[in-house]
Amino acid sequence: MPMALSTQTATDDDQNILLARIDNARSVSNILKAIHFKETATVFASPMGLKVTVEDAKCIQANAFIQEGIFQEYVIKEEQITFKINLTILLECLTIFGTGAVGGSCTSLKMCYAGYGRPLVLMLEEEGVLTDCSIKTLEPDEVLDFNFSSTNVINKIIMKSECLKEAFNELDMTSDVLEFLMSPDAPYLRLSTFGNAGSTHSDFPKDSDMMESFQCAQTQTNRYKVSLLKPSVKALALSSRVSIRTDNRGFLSLQYMIKNEDGQICFVEYYCAPDEDVDDPEH
Repeated sequence: MPMALSTQTATDDDQNILLARIDNARSVSNILKAIHFKETATVFASPMGLKVTVEDAKCIQANAFIQEGIFQEYVIKEEQITFKINLTILLECLTIFGTGAVGGSCTSLKMCYAGYGRPLVLMLEEEGVLTDCSIKTLEPDEVLDFNFSSTNVINKIIMKSECLKEAFNELDMTSDVLEFLMSPDAPYLRLSTFGNAGSTHSDFPKDSDMMESFQCAQTQTNRYKVSLLKPSVKALALSSRVSIRTDNRGFLSLQYMIKNEDGQICFVEYYCAPDEDVDDPEH
């Protein structure tokens, strides 16, 4: 398949309805890698910054938020700009000079978009070497509204990511589902899998050093397909804190706080619908 990537001269800045410049392109590429589990993404640009959304099977949605303050320059001429883009190609372009800092060198990035039907133009520079990439933009699809409202949140836990990383590493990935039990009483937070080797549980006491906030109003047990939650492990690996929320319908929100190399904070959020197949593997 031919890549929608061509060299072209930078468009005149006056024509652009969106212009974003950042000294370290990795601050953008690392966050986008955390939601890269499908080829295409929908980009929403507003005066607040960029929100990039990836969805699968109407059951999971990932959103990466890159606030305008992360950029050295951020100019937007409309209230909201929306387009779809091939995320795989965008990441290939952002990492065209490689993914790691070699000898402390940084890739700077300037992104321009001149409006509906126009390409997203990237200008990348590292140590005087300049590359322009033009990526075709696509008609945006209607994205799912998970209608996850904070007023309907039943249980909310904020914890350090470290212990969740350990728990996810130990989970039996032969299990079809991951069960979250959240309760005001013991075991407080329990993650369970039901795999070939039987069931496994990881418990997190609410008074543990890893818990930063524990607000559970009632006992809730919900199951989510492991295949849907697997992509969120990429975001978990980059994060320092995670917020776990469930609402009155059993929908799950995992919000990851990620610090970039310059110490700035970005967020990645995953929404996941509960598994409808309620056959209990144990009973």
